[in-house]
Amino acid sequence: MATTYRGRFAPSPTGPLHFGSLVAALGSYLDARSHQGEWLLRMEDLDRTREIKGAADRILLTLDEFGFTWDGPVVYQSQRTEAYEAALQTLIRKGLAYRCSCSRKEIAQIAQRGKEGPIYPGTCRNSLKKYRDTHSIRLLTRHEEIICTDQVQGPIQQNPGRELGDFIIRRSDGFHAYQLAVVVDDGWQGINQVVRGADLLMSTPRQRYLQQLLSLPKPDYAHLPLAVDTQGRKLSKQYRDAPVDSRRPLDSLLQALAFLGQPLPTEKPDDLSEFWTWAIEHWSLKKIPAQRQIPVSPANQ
Repeated sequence: MATTYRGRFAPSPTGPLHFGSLVAALGSYLDARSHQGEWLLRMEDLDRTREIKGAADRILLTLDEFGFTWDGPVVYQSQRTEAYEAALQTLIRKGLAYRCSCSRKEIAQIAQRGKEGPIYPGTCRNSLKKYRDTHSIRLLTRHEEIICTDQVQGPIQQNPGRELGDFIIRRSDGFHAYQLAVVVDDGWQGINQVVRGADLLMSTPRQRYLQQLLSLPKPDYAHLPLAVDTQGRKLSKQYRDAPVDSRRPLDSLLQALAFLGQPLPTEKPDDLSEFWTWAIEHWSLKKIPAQRQIPVSPANQ
């Protein structure tokens, strides 16, 4: 019996939906629906310090206005803290995670620089020093290659122990880290296909590692090219990039579809229903350009 496709879209409520977010939503939605699969929504509101009041509701309203439909209730990470803590304690009991009281400044002073920032040198891994009242929890990493094959970007490879060092899975302010939360949620929701932006491509080996340690299923991944401005900066809510125009959803959807290398109808669809029928029938991951970043004009932002 064939396994039902289960995909998801997981925005952060740090601002309104912009063109880059629409691209990620569109790609994940079309891949799910073209496989007669399920498409779930998860609001990544774990870090409440970055959340903008009302942003989650605005994102959901925009998706609805653009014709997206999702399966089941929306999951909010802020309501899943107990699940993340249970996974964290499992790792601690297995001797796979430990407390760390190093500050960013202390690490920066002694650590080598890697592609994703300072490589944690393992200062607290076997330390007997007294911990500060506030401390993070780090995951033990090994010096072994983790190889994943992405459906758009091709093979990716990372040695977490050498390239990252032991990474944080619960921050010193008490918030569980993204890498842990996303793995726990994907496993709990039965997600078997992850289609998301290429800014998260190199998070995949870390997530594969956590899935292995927590005995969780390993979904397939497809990382879509990022929409960037003419200076190469990723479009994001952080920089207050212009939200998509809900008054003209068809125009934005067609631009996003073209950005993903998909064929466009010879004539503009009369309505959203006609657009979705066309887009789902003609969708193909193989047509997506493998470039990790593609500039878009200000009009498309």
